[in-house]
Amino acid sequence: MGACATLRTPDPGVPARRRPAGQGFTLLETVVTLGIAGVLTLAGLATVDLRGGVDLAVAQQELRGCLDQAFVLARASGRNVTLVPAGEGGGPGVIPVLLPRQVKWGKPASIPLPPGMDAPKGADRTGEAHRRITVTPRRTVTASAWFLNNGTDALCFRLNGHGRLQVLRFRAAQHRWERMG
Repeated sequence: MGACATLRTPDPGVPARRRPAGQGFTLLETVVTLGIAGVLTLAGLATVDLRGGVDLAVAQQELRGCLDQAFVLARASGRNVTLVPAGEGGGPGVIPVLLPRQVKWGKPASIPLPPGMDAPKGADRTGEAHRRITVTPRRTVTASAWFLNNGTDALCFRLNGHGRLQVLRFRAAQHRWERMG
């Protein structure tokens, strides 16, 4: 034989193995395909932290909703309204904030401050900063920034002088802050 390979032609005496038009896949082929798809899915999910993202999204909606409620109540009643973590008090003029168990108040030292933000005051260094937020009828608050975190990612709520709320999220995987809707 030379350097060129010869092309084999089917032997006319041997029947070709073809599937009839209506026949599906074998059980073995289906199991192998599903197994490969499962392994690829698990590999993809291992790189995505879905639970932490959901916890912070829930915390963002809870705190935003409580702040909106506090602004309306303070303006309607003409009195200050205080937001507190659930289980730390109640009564008139107090709104409990129920956060997921994995979400904590404060900013861990490993997470940098958002761009353009001044260094935190002493209370923030403890990791439990501003657990009580008091809203006034004039749409001002006791602090202009609050942090929530799940250990790796964080949320920063900032209130400007006109009472507008800005929410930023730190994503550890990208090591940057981004504005949330």
